[in-house]
Amino acid sequence: MKKNSFFKSGSGSRKAFVSSFQNKQELKEKHQENNVSLIKNKIFNKSSEDMNELVDNCVSLTVTSPPYNIGKDSDLELNDEEYWKMINKVFSETYRVTKSGGRLVVNVANLGRKPYIPFSKYFTEALNEIGFIMRGEIIWQKSKGANANFAWGSWLSASNPVIRDIHEYCLVFSKDSMKNSSGGKSTIEKDEFMESTLSIWNITPEKAKKIGHPAPFPVELPKKFINLYSFKDDLILDPFIGSGTTAVASKLLKRKYVGYEINKNYIEIANNRLKMETS
Repeated sequence: MKKNSFFKSGSGSRKAFVSSFQNKQELKEKHQENNVSLIKNKIFNKSSEDMNELVDNCVSLTVTSPPYNIGKDSDLELNDEEYWKMINKVFSETYRVTKSGGRLVVNVANLGRKPYIPFSKYFTEALNEIGFIMRGEIIWQKSKGANANFAWGSWLSASNPVIRDIHEYCLVFSKDSMKNSSGGKSTIEKDEFMESTLSIWNITPEKAKKIGHPAPFPVELPKKFINLYSFKDDLILDPFIGSGTTAVASKLLKRKYVGYEINKNYIEIANNRLKMETS
């Protein structure tokens, strides 16, 4: 049956509109048997392209920010083909270990200006191809002011004004089903739930010098996703764990964590933060 908008015109026309392409393919949900991981509260010094320590269908939620391959100390020196091959391997493994009904959150920023590179679009396409079901995106607004650290381009001129990003994207996906039927105790309160289900989050970014990592995200960011999308004692994964922010957030919220990081120095930072910030 064809679904039409309740409103043919006016301000309400978009709210109830269902476009024709949405009718062509219904979401076919499925449910697989989930498993319990014997691995918990550990960070592995290896690439997450192979997470053979983890059994299938054992991770409730993944929260991560992948390297951008743009020359930061935390990046890998790969060409474009090598980079996307690595990303595909990592998130194929992430898909394997994610529970049926589990969730994935990927934090990415768009890059460049000559031309602008829609990284969020590329990741969305790659993750959909692997099999994840996209359920939405959060705009992480990092600054409300006009003082973002980017050039203005042509100052006060229409010649070439440059848009200065004060946000990043958090792409949200599920595996197999939109509903997590594994059960458990939720830890989110009413006010936080109401705020977290809005599509724009205002969170101050973390300072790289303070953490000792070139691209840390603030603990508040994974905490909000963990509270919203997982139950107490669930296993939380970060395949690019870096300075351990996702692990810290997991432990603070009484979840288990597992992470992967190829840089031993960052693992040391992460383990020190776990001791200092969660004791």
